[in-house]
Amino acid sequence: MSNIVVLTGSMKRGGNTDLLAAAFADGARQHNEVEIISVADYKVNPCIGCNSCFSRQGNQCVQNDDMNLIYEKLKKADMVVIASPVYFYGLSAKLKAVIDRLHTPMRNEFHIKRLALILVGAATLPELFDAILVQYKLVLNFFHLEDA
Repeated sequence: MSNIVVLTGSMKRGGNTDLLAAAFADGARQHNEVEIISVADYKVNPCIGCNSCFSRQGNQCVQNDDMNLIYEKLKKADMVVIASPVYFYGLSAKLKAVIDRLHTPMRNEFHIKRLALILVGAATLPELFDAILVQYKLVLNFFHLEDA
């Protein structure tokens, strides 16, 4: 049994991204603990690239926002699923802000071994997901994660 955190990046409640994330969670709950975290419910500022988290006690960010709540949930996760609509060939900005804030030594406290991706796009362009898939593969390699 794994502890799975699904990070959904849509600001549109009940939209296609939420529906796909819920369908995944329903199936995964048969053998796992699953929590869906809608980034729309959290106030997370973008990373400012100051790297102060590398030297601050507890690797805390200088920004005091809801990212601390997300860190606590990720510390318990074995697997993370990223679910996002595609906006101009990229993840949603709010979800990207959360992902960027994982550039912290605090991530060394995580036990995440597997990562998965759910993408929703309204266009029929064959290359719609390409840029996100490249970034996803880079993240898998950087963090030594299994593609779930």
